[in-house]
Amino acid sequence: MNFSFHPDAEAEFLEAIDYFEEVEGGLGLQFSREVFSTVDRIIEYPSGWSPFTSQTRRCLCKRFRYGIIYKVTNDELRVFAVMHLSREPDYWHSRLSN
Repeated sequence: MNFSFHPDAEAEFLEAIDYFEEVEGGLGLQFSREVFSTVDRIIEYPSGWSPFTSQTRRCLCKRFRYGIIYKVTNDELRVFAVMHLSREPDYWHSRLSN
């Protein structure tokens, strides 16, 4: 299965990597690996997580307080948000129409 990030989701992912790297050298790389590990779990079990909205599901990262908001259509996984769990939960909804 192929996967892609919505442009805004990719931007927030890269911003989070930069933030963690500023906190501690190497932590940004660890965060990046955790996100891609989470994406791999989703690809392996795309229906393995409960619906988050009527169109999406959310899979939580194991180590970091982030969730991956995604939708599977045909044979593609589309990531709509790399969301910090303390952030307002609906901020990314407009991305579904893009």
